Amino acid sequence: MQTQKTVADNLRNKILVREAAIGVIGLGYVGLPLCVEFAREGFPVVGLDVDPGRVASVTRGDSYISDVAAVDLRRLTAAGRLRATDDYDALRTLDVAVICVQTPFTATKEPDLRYVIGALQEIAHRLHPGQLIVLQSTTYPGTTEEVALPILATSGLEVGRDFFLAFSPERVDPGNTRYTTRDIPKVVGGITPTCTQLASALFAQIVSSVHPVDSTRVAEMTKLLENVYRSVNIALVNELTMLCERMGIDVWQVVEAAATKPFGFMPFSPGPGVGGHCIPVDPYYLAWKAKAYDFNAKFVALAAEINENMPYYVAGRVIEAVNLHGRRSIAGARVLALGVTYKRDVGDTRESPAVKVLTELQRRGAVISFHDPHVPELRLGEETLRSADLTPETLGAADCVLILTDHRGVDYEHVIRYAGLVFDTRNATAKVAAQPKRVIHL
Repeated sequence: MQTQKTVADNLRNKILVREAAIGVIGLGYVGLPLCVEFAREGFPVVGLDVDPGRVASVTRGDSYISDVAAVDLRRLTAAGRLRATDDYDALRTLDVAVICVQTPFTATKEPDLRYVIGALQEIAHRLHPGQLIVLQSTTYPGTTEEVALPILATSGLEVGRDFFLAFSPERVDPGNTRYTTRDIPKVVGGITPTCTQLASALFAQIVSSVHPVDSTRVAEMTKLLENVYRSVNIALVNELTMLCERMGIDVWQVVEAAATKPFGFMPFSPGPGVGGHCIPVDPYYLAWKAKAYDFNAKFVALAAEINENMPYYVAGRVIEAVNLHGRRSIAGARVLALGVTYKRDVGDTRESPAVKVLTELQRRGAVISFHDPHVPELRLGEETLRSADLTPETLGAADCVLILTDHRGVDYEHVIRYAGLVFDTRNATAKVAAQPKRVIHL
């Protein structure tokens, strides 16, 4: 029987010579770029996903992730370095399995780990000596030890001796061309020191730097701190936005002026709320776990509450603007939304505050249409809407043009020229020279 040192050394050597077979479970905005980076470095890579559409797209070399170029995907699949499957039996021959599945929350704001648990159970059925498992999905501190390890231990294998388990949080920023998967340092924490060393050696092959920490809990909390930090600061500026509106102060000028201070201040912009895969979710994961320690994370929960309320505040401001400036009720008013994704220049509408604003306006009787260069079709209530062209006629027919996501591909000067009323939640029109009174800023 192989000793612990031999098992670990064999895996480390395979990683260092890039012969370790890598499996990535979940081919979304985190998993697919990770597959591509490993394959670029010469590793044989298998991407696993339960969505047959994703598997088929990867097999054809068609990228559905903006951060992955189709030409790179086709080159790697054609070379045989990357393939996709929905068959978990592929795990039987893999040396590494990295879990990149989603971690949403339930309707009552509690962690929903069903996708993580499902992936772990599939791995446990096929776990073999010398295999490294890395959880990347964002979750609460303790998940790797309290959820992942017991499931994998049902295989009868011992962690740190027969197999290795670590947590390394994903830090992907979709649409960010300056910091890609390769450029962002990886934080790594293992169940045992050997687990940490192996996971660190793995990611050192594809990223600029690796920062090992003492435990999986530290690594898990690191990710939550990063996103809660953003949540709290966005909530702060959003609350000040509401105060500034009441005081008749331009919050955008305030933020711009404060940003001139060269130390002690980092600017955050107000907006219609927060969205995407992390910032709306992570505070609730941390607050939920804190309760197990008789700790009420008041600051974290309050920030989440403020951000969650912003879509309804914006909807109220729009209703007021249509009433005062358009001199009509929101019921039957035609609202043309510009941008429905959760952030600029991506096609992701998950937890998008823009969608929440439009849902509330639709509930109040508004007739909704939208334009988004990244989203051809949007399901809103019982309706399926298609992105409209920004013609002078389309803009002029709207009772209110509502800028919810500030995509760079939109000509905002054109918008102002033809729209009767513009409500700008992102300060997207700030650089347009003419700022008539019919342009209202959040």
